[in-house]
Order: sequence, then C-alpha cells, then structure tokens
Amino acid sequence: MNAIEIVPLTAAIGAEIRGVDLREGLPDDVVATIRQALLEHLVLFFRDQPVSDDEHLAFALRFGPLHISPLATRYQDSPAVTVLNQIGPRGEGADQWHSDNTFLAEPPVASILRAVKLPSIGGDTCFASMYAAYDALSPAMCSFVDGLHAVHDITKVMRKAIDAGHTTLDLAEMQRRCPPVEHPVAKIHPETGRKALFVNRNSTSHLVGLSERENELMLAFLCDHVRSPDFQCRFHWEPDSVAFWDNRSVQHFAVPDYDEPRVMHRVTIGGPT
Repeated sequence: MNAIEIVPLTAAIGAEIRGVDLREGLPDDVVATIRQALLEHLVLFFRDQPVSDDEHLAFALRFGPLHISPLATRYQDSPAVTVLNQIGPRGEGADQWHSDNTFLAEPPVASILRAVKLPSIGGDTCFASMYAAYDALSPAMCSFVDGLHAVHDITKVMRKAIDAGHTTLDLAEMQRRCPPVEHPVAKIHPETGRKALFVNRNSTSHLVGLSERENELMLAFLCDHVRSPDFQCRFHWEPDSVAFWDNRSVQHFAVPDYDEPRVMHRVTIGGPT
C-alpha cells in the first residue's frame, strides 16, 4: 500500500483520497486517518476502486454497523446494498438537495456510494457542507433556528419512488413503518460538536410551532439557503469511483443531465446521529 494522500477540493468541503486500495483489508491506522479526514472534509472521493458488493460492505463495516435503508428498490438483491438505477432522473428526488433518509428517527451516519454504470456524459453529484450553511446565517437567524425543530416525513420520497417505478413497496405500509419524526433544525454533530443545518426539500414537511404562512417563507428560505456554491464541491464520476460522506453534516444533489442508464450501489452506516 502506498502512503495515503489527502487532497482537499474546496475550502468548505471535499477531499480526494489517494494511495488506498479499498479491496484490501485496511490497517487500523489507515482507517483512523480516513475517519479523521471524513470529519474534517465531510465527503471523501476514491478513484479506480473496482470493488465488489462484498468488498464495499467490508469497507463500510470498518467505520460502524450497517444501516439498512427501509427504501428498498426493485433492482437490489441484498437489503444492505441499495441499487440506484436511473435513466430519466429529473424530478425523481435525487435532484433536490437532501440528506439520506432523514425521515427516520435515526438517519444513517454516513453513506458510501460507488459507480457501477455511468452515462457517456453527465451524472455528476454535488455535495454541500451544512456546517458552512449554518455558519453563513446571520446571528439573529442562528438564534431563531437554534430553538426550532422540524418534522421529517417519508411520504414525498415514497411517492416519487413509486411514481418513477423504482420500488414495489406500498405507500401506506411504509407510512405505518416510518411515521413522521422531529429533528432539530440546527443539529449538533455528536463527534465534532458543530452545528449543521438539518432541513431538506425531500423529507422536511414543516417547522414545528410556525404557522402555515411562516412555514411557506421560512422553510423555503432555509432549503434555498443550502444551495449556495460557497458551501459546495462537485464530483465527476468515473468508472469505479467511490464517494463516502457524513450524512449528518452533508447534503447532496444528483445532477439530472443524462438520459442513459446510471447505476450506483450505496451502503449506509449507522451509529450516533
């Protein structure tokens, strides 16, 4: 194994990791270096990693227990490996800024996504730091959101998945299994102690304690605020690329600019949120 190299992409978020082969059993010191880099850079990118599903899972398990998403797609064989298979992705949900599965009481800690099949052009993913989004609010707005909670609901995500034909799950059954939950709007990261903005268009239905009119204005403002390029990096996928991000402090946006198959395999990690 070569010496590990960490190459930051932007001042706010993102780093490329070089000198690591994810097919190998990684030494504890390398795992510790990657873990620290994740906390510092929020999303890590690995190139030229032709890993199998089993190797993908083994890598994830070095960082925590597996988190099994309740949103199984019709393409996957294993509950632990979510298969995302899209051709015309516009309006299907991934093209909104979001964190994964925030409609759960305990959303995943981190996600590891790898490219299996890519369109000939397009299909990049953008990532944004929710630390930077929170820090960019005015002191008065920070004081306001610090005391707020928001309700997160599976309904919108499920309807989009069903309408697009990506799942055979029943909406009513999933609403029963995953009832609405509340999360702080400014969520404190359990490892860094930093505050991150924690609302998104896919799952956040409303801010608790605000009127309907106030929600129309304030929730829209917060969801739009996270879109600033000041908080972002953009990743161009290549065959066998892998992205590993902290779901507690990162939102992502899959650019829907392709009309050929794009197949990605995702494994998620559980733990303290």
